[in-house]
Amino acid sequence: MTELLDPKNDYVFKRIFGSEENKDVLLAFLNHTFKNAGESLLTEIVLINPYLDKDTPRDKQSILDIRAKTDQGELINVEMQLFNQYDLEKRTLFYWGKQYSGQLLEGQRYSQLKKCVAINIVNFKMLANDQYHNVFHLREDHTDIPLTDVIEIHFMEIPKLNDENIQIQDGLVRWLLFLKGMTKSSWEALMMHEPEPALKKAMSVLEFLSQDEQARQRYIDRQKFLWDEASMIEGAREEGLKKGMEEGIQKGIEEGIKEGIKEGIKEGEAESKRKIALNMLTLGLDHETIVKATGLTSAELKAIQEEK
Repeated sequence: MTELLDPKNDYVFKRIFGSEENKDVLLAFLNHTFKNAGESLLTEIVLINPYLDKDTPRDKQSILDIRAKTDQGELINVEMQLFNQYDLEKRTLFYWGKQYSGQLLEGQRYSQLKKCVAINIVNFKMLANDQYHNVFHLREDHTDIPLTDVIEIHFMEIPKLNDENIQIQDGLVRWLLFLKGMTKSSWEALMMHEPEPALKKAMSVLEFLSQDEQARQRYIDRQKFLWDEASMIEGAREEGLKKGMEEGIQKGIEEGIKEGIKEGIKEGEAESKRKIALNMLTLGLDHETIVKATGLTSAELKAIQEEK
């Protein structure tokens, strides 16, 4: 049997969820997402950037995300992130902002702006909790009242799905298990528990793509591009950390030398004053004269005299 392709590869992900013929698959996944978050379900969606055969492995704009619009005009952006490119939170807010502000044409009113939802499915852990699905809104810190409902950001962390927190009766869990990658036997067991037409269709599309020579080659090309990009980012990050550490150590050494010189000068000045004061005491000069000449305090001069 042909080995199944990884549905987390964004080329495969978009073929399954972002094609016109598979809108029902995307709608089912989105409704499980919103149901899990306690949000209203959708009845219809329109794909803004459906998959096209001209999409290439290096074309980020046409492959990385799925953009859809609801029958209420609300915008939804779905992204699959196979590797951690860091600063994903800021990147998400940046693209959410572009999507939100991009709705208005010149002369239109702010009241015409619709809700924008960003859904990030990630193949790594990023948030400091055990929840596999986290949803963010804009609310007041103390009273939790919402400022507005136009911003909604989801993070689904696939690695957080484990034997301890898997609840098969949760529809979203079943979809994420599909994306995580399943053996044929585990898939059949999952479908026996609660068959779902849209999820079965998603698996059928994955099996078809896995057996299609052209799709498999595009998958390989995309996977190689993603690996190269991830390696380049990680390499740059490690180089930056190394350089930062080296510069920090060098700065520490330089600061240490400066502080050492300062301490040495201070100690040298103190010893010089001490010797001058001793000589003046030996000559029988009065304390007031010695204090004025050396800059020592009366207490310091008294201590030097006692050492004598």
